[in-house]
Amino acid sequence: MAEEPPKHWITAEGLKKLRDELEYLWKVERPRVTNEVSAAAALGDRSENAEYIYGKRRLREIDKRLEFLSKRLDNLRPFSPPASEPERVTFGAWVTLEDEDGGTVHYQLVGAEEFDVSVGKISVASPVGKALLGKEEGDDVTVERPRGRAIFNIVAISYTRPAGAPTGREEAT
Repeated sequence: MAEEPPKHWITAEGLKKLRDELEYLWKVERPRVTNEVSAAAALGDRSENAEYIYGKRRLREIDKRLEFLSKRLDNLRPFSPPASEPERVTFGAWVTLEDEDGGTVHYQLVGAEEFDVSVGKISVASPVGKALLGKEEGDDVTVERPRGRAIFNIVAISYTRPAGAPTGREEAT
């Protein structure tokens, strides 16, 4: 019997986002585009009908994304943080770092499906994520980045979003 493929971790928030996208594409976007293609097809000559050609292309894109999401969701394993706070940096943990200039940044280590630096979510497979895994509060971490080496000090580790961490809801200034 073949061994089951490995499951990849994802946060509950990331899993919900993927499931919401799947549901939206299946129940809202695909039916809307299908109706548009049907209406365009009813106009006659399809060979020069831009709405029909674009609609068919968009349907193929939606179907590919639906197939990808369905397969991906089958291979994801939701991460449930333990009741106690982490002593070391792990998947799902929020890490508060201080850089060499005294600036503070907050990152949550997440899977590749949900990274978004604008809201402080970095992949565990990224250079910073790899450097942080397994480290403790007070540790210095050296990260080789494309723009050069950076040294950070781990100030705090938690499974809850720290005050000041980006949420994506900040107003543009």
